[in-house]
Amino acid sequence: MKKSIITFLIICISINYALSQEKSFRLIEDGGTGEFKAIMESDPSLVTHTLFRPQNLKVFKGENRLPIIAWGNGACANSPWEHLNFLNEVASHGFLVIAIGPMPQEGEKGQGKSQPSQMLDAINWAIAQNNDKGSPYYKKLDVDNIAVSGMSCGGLQTLAVADDPRIKTVIVCNSGILPPPGIGIPGMPTLLKSQLDKIHTPTLYLLGGEKDIAYKNGMDDYKRINHVPVFVANMDVGHAGTYMQPYGGEFARVATAWYLWQLKGDQEAAKLFSGSPCQLAKSDIWTIQKKNLP
Repeated sequence: MKKSIITFLIICISINYALSQEKSFRLIEDGGTGEFKAIMESDPSLVTHTLFRPQNLKVFKGENRLPIIAWGNGACANSPWEHLNFLNEVASHGFLVIAIGPMPQEGEKGQGKSQPSQMLDAINWAIAQNNDKGSPYYKKLDVDNIAVSGMSCGGLQTLAVADDPRIKTVIVCNSGILPPPGIGIPGMPTLLKSQLDKIHTPTLYLLGGEKDIAYKNGMDDYKRINHVPVFVANMDVGHAGTYMQPYGGEFARVATAWYLWQLKGDQEAAKLFSGSPCQLAKSDIWTIQKKNLP
């Protein structure tokens, strides 16, 4: 009898362990509008983050691999719940997006604060997965094309790690470093404007116009960045952007085009930002400025 109980307990523990190791996923907005229908996923080897990636990984091999995007959330939240539509839409165009925070369940907003180091954790994990023969991402990730991006406080986290030499481009959304004498807000990364000098890649700022509480800081950043290509686009939507709109709205459309250009060399997507005038300059809803760009 005692042996049967012990055997039963061992089986239960084994089942629970197996279940804990299974991946859980959710389908967001039918997988997005891109060529590669995406899913939101929790991976047991990185439960501190949420993955957004194409459902079918088999097509990514050889020269067609997935660039990597690390994402920081608004309010430095330890959950991407506000950005699900946006991040899923980006992933559906052929990217692996790794957002800070465990995967939120339906209707869950998540709790806790995050740190800039978690963006580097995402990059380190992706590179390790690409080299791991036992990983579904083995040799499927483009580790030479990595972006860091984030919204509001997540934008500051982005700028905090933008000097990492592995990074190929930066997107800062509804954010900007506070000018002197204010160098930080409790709970947010404390950065000096000199941090901008450490950016070494083409950089896009997406702002919500003058109603955006980060507008002045973001525009001040833009004025100070003179050593790398930089593009700033404003849409009159305020600080919340369009992340929660269907398929991430206009912010997702513009950000995706930037990623396609910078990380995949897509010259059709580049037309949104390059040229005189560029396509985005012709828009009725966006106003733009750019430096050091064709």
